[in-house]
Amino acid sequence: MTPILYWIFSARVFFWIFSALTLGFGAATILNRNPVASALSLVVSLLSLSALFFSLEAYFIAVIQILVYAGAVMVLFLFIIMLLDIKAEQRRPLSLPVLFGGGAVIGLFISQITLVLRSFPAGNKPFPPLAAGPLLDAQNIGMTLFSAYNLPFQVVGVLILVASIGVVVLSTRELK
Repeated sequence: MTPILYWIFSARVFFWIFSALTLGFGAATILNRNPVASALSLVVSLLSLSALFFSLEAYFIAVIQILVYAGAVMVLFLFIIMLLDIKAEQRRPLSLPVLFGGGAVIGLFISQITLVLRSFPAGNKPFPPLAAGPLLDAQNIGMTLFSAYNLPFQVVGVLILVASIGVVVLSTRELK
């Protein structure tokens, strides 16, 4: 097999495709003025992030990414967007101080990341091989979640329920 065909059929090409999809639709989430289009862009971004987890053989995290974030949370977001009847945001003219301020923040962020990466020598070492044998990650996560973190898990569930009821109560219009 030629080197080009080997590269095309290797996992690297899928990594670059799904990375580009994640970043592209993540940017579309921020740049879209329509809230429904923005939410759907976020769904595609989360699905491609899940594909990256599948490529890393982190199957549990990938499935949870699809079920919880791309499924349940985004359905809740779309429900709230539709319930509140949010309109598309109007375009405003960009001002020069805002552009310079945004550019300065981006420059500081990139310089900070560069400084952190240069001061972290362990980042250049290869990752140690994983232990062989069956990994029961779903069972381990479930046992940890329901034994050590049972109370916080229940509290988060109640908070989500109260927040959903609050959104419905606050968004209902009085009939005249």
